[in-house]
Amino acid sequence: MPVRPSEMTGRTVRATKQPPEPKRCWTTADPAYLAYHDEEWGRPVADERGLLERFCLEGFQSGLSWLTILRKRENFRSAFAGFDPETVAQFGSREIARLLKDAGIVRHRGKIEAAIANAKGTLALREAGTPLEELVWQHRANRPRTAPRSPKDLPATTPESVALSKELKRAGFRFVGPTTVYAAMQACGVVNDHVASCFVRAEVQREIDAAF
Repeated sequence: MPVRPSEMTGRTVRATKQPPEPKRCWTTADPAYLAYHDEEWGRPVADERGLLERFCLEGFQSGLSWLTILRKRENFRSAFAGFDPETVAQFGSREIARLLKDAGIVRHRGKIEAAIANAKGTLALREAGTPLEELVWQHRANRPRTAPRSPKDLPATTPESVALSKELKRAGFRFVGPTTVYAAMQACGVVNDHVASCFVRAEVQREIDAAF
């Protein structure tokens, strides 16, 4: 019969107490989802390509869980040339056929064609003198809202997301309804929707304030 360490030393071996998990906006056991919350969600994104990617991925997420998209994100980046708008805007029937066979992404023709349209819209905005990043951040609320106490306090849309949705559609974007646009605004730090008790809320706000 094996001898336990406590029997050899005469001392009681106590389990090491684990520190409590920090407060987050949502609970998950998935490491990728934890990292996304802690290191990415709500932090400011102000570059054209980064914003195009997020609008496209939010469109692909429609009807699916965000975790599904998160797990496929690197595949999306590879399939869509890193969301370079000049390259994606040139995608035609051959590229669409290739993407519809790519099991690493969401194979939905309407969403694939929307991503191509969004790239074209990004170029159109740039040509018109109001690049995507400028347009998006123009729709930041003038006054910050009170920090939500729980995710249940978050709206599905805001006047700003409704207005931005209209501007994006006017430029040719697709799958950019007010709810989808608001989700992108949350993800990109246009609004800080980390709940009041979340351990990264203050840090995220400092990053937003420093960027703008």
